[in-house]
Amino acid sequence: MLLAAALAAQAQTVVENFVPGSTLEGISYFLPRTAVRITVTAQKTVTRPGDFNKYAERYLRLTGVPQAESTEWELLSVKMEPFGKPDKAKAYSIKVKSKTVAPLVGLSRDGLLLGINTEVQEEVLPPLPQGEKGPEPVNPRSFMTQEILAAGSTAKMAELCAQEIYDLRESRNALIKGEADNTPKDGAQLKLMLEQLDQQTNALQSLFAGTKQTSTEVFSLNYDPTKEAGRDLLFRFSRKLGVVDADDLAGEPVYISVERMESLPEAQPDEQTAKKKEKLERGVFYNVPARMKLTVTYGQKEMAALETPMGQFGTVEILSNTLFDKKATTRVTFFQSTGGTKDVME
Repeated sequence: MLLAAALAAQAQTVVENFVPGSTLEGISYFLPRTAVRITVTAQKTVTRPGDFNKYAERYLRLTGVPQAESTEWELLSVKMEPFGKPDKAKAYSIKVKSKTVAPLVGLSRDGLLLGINTEVQEEVLPPLPQGEKGPEPVNPRSFMTQEILAAGSTAKMAELCAQEIYDLRESRNALIKGEADNTPKDGAQLKLMLEQLDQQTNALQSLFAGTKQTSTEVFSLNYDPTKEAGRDLLFRFSRKLGVVDADDLAGEPVYISVERMESLPEAQPDEQTAKKKEKLERGVFYNVPARMKLTVTYGQKEMAALETPMGQFGTVEILSNTLFDKKATTRVTFFQSTGGTKDVME
């Protein structure tokens, strides 16, 4: 949503530092600092033991089957997306004098300067991706025969269940070899029968081998750097708990580095420049952002890298008020995430 003030220019557009409570007659705006939304996608795998895990080796020769429930996390990806947020140290006001009109000023919902004398649509970050839950394991009891269900002990149920698994395997082999009495001639029908036998076998075997259910989950946090950093602790990641707070020592650290990719030329003040700047002080302030590189690492692995201009690492310059006087035909748009000029059009 844009907040616009349609105010025209016969004389001068006056821009001053923002002082709370003293700008009722004007329009206040902020220049942005560039923050980054960090989206983390992790995979969660829950392993559950089967009801007959104690009999896995005896009846099916399975070893190393899970004896207790466990959860394991894996860090899949990290994504960085820059966005602008108001810089409280860069607040200014466009004041309206009597018998004058200031330009049409477009602001974001939180007061960022987006455009002058032109309509600008506010940018918003896209919605976070949704996590995905893996399919629920098939209930093996729905494939138990009446004899298995009527068994008087767990040991007997396990024995009968194992025998049913062997019978299913024999039926599958007979179908593949074409030796079964009910072997279909149609290839699609044969495939369907084999899939059904596999489903029954796997479901019953999960009573011995256990099950694994995998899902992906999405986490996000905002990072607002104030200075260059070699290794800034972003969050921690635990193989058992997933994403945890930066101060939770249960997880391994995930770091972010902030590196300047260019050096902006330093101003060389002299008497002539000082006089020129004094005249410009009544113009519109904007950022000249510096290009930075952000890198996220986990252990020895680089998870994400982003090169982007950032407002807080650059300088503040001024657009002369002469651009907006007289008929106020100059149109200017600004990058919402950095405060830099995007277009200046007559």
